[in-house]
Amino acid sequence: MTGKVDEALSYEQARDELIEVVRRLEAGGTTLEESLALWERGEELAKVCRRWLEGARARLDAALAEEDEGAQGAGGGGE
Repeated sequence: MTGKVDEALSYEQARDELIEVVRRLEAGGTTLEESLALWERGEELAKVCRRWLEGARARLDAALAEEDEGAQGAGGGGE
């Protein structure tokens, strides 16, 4: 389950599934093959979360830059 399906996951969906994957790995009792599949799924989910967080950071940075530009333009020239 990778690719376009992962791209459709919200941050919260990916995070919740990642938490479940980690819980299952920590609980043990899975075969080596199952553990490897869980690990790989966890890596994919972590990438989805990372992309969401990087996108959020970029949006925040852009909003802060606009705010700074607006503040400089509104108060400049009168000193």
